[in-house]
Amino acid sequence: MKRQSGMTLIEVLVAMAIFAIMGAVASLLLRQTLDNSELLGDRMDRLQSIQRTMTALSSEVLQAAPRPVRAGLGNDEPALQSSFSAEFALQLTHNGWPNSAGVPRSTQRRTAYRIEDDELIRYHWNVLDRTVSNVPITTVLLDEVDSLTFRFLQQNGDWTDQWPPVAAGATANSSALPRAVEILLVLPDEGELTRVVEVAQ
Repeated sequence: MKRQSGMTLIEVLVAMAIFAIMGAVASLLLRQTLDNSELLGDRMDRLQSIQRTMTALSSEVLQAAPRPVRAGLGNDEPALQSSFSAEFALQLTHNGWPNSAGVPRSTQRRTAYRIEDDELIRYHWNVLDRTVSNVPITTVLLDEVDSLTFRFLQQNGDWTDQWPPVAAGATANSSALPRAVEILLVLPDEGELTRVVEVAQ
């Protein structure tokens, strides 16, 4: 009599259990890979946002122009202004506003930066000497920002925390620009990021 060949029920169950375990492991590895890919994508997006922000800040500081402006209420503001009591962390007139359409306007622009609700916001005005009706255009550059501070290298080589520098008994030159600006951006996930930008003279 011929013996029947084939798999017993126990062998089938063992094979199914092995395939189930392999499937579960493969599914777990795939899920882990997708999670890591998503985390890496978020991290890359964050780093690109930080890089864009530092590039924008550096570019505008590099192109600072010695052009004071008239503010909305008619008061004069220095070409570059920063102090602890000011409305903005930094306010400056800079060159380099592209005019590819050839519209009759200046290539200089007034820009300001400040932090609101942990977001770094850039303000810019389409006119230099503005009135109350000139509303700034705002752009959120970066979120999750702890602080943004600046230091300024004076012509004599000393650093100061505000610009124009305050000297006892002296009046500030509203067109004066520093030799360099140190930008200090503090982020909860990256810590302190510092960049020193030489101002074009």
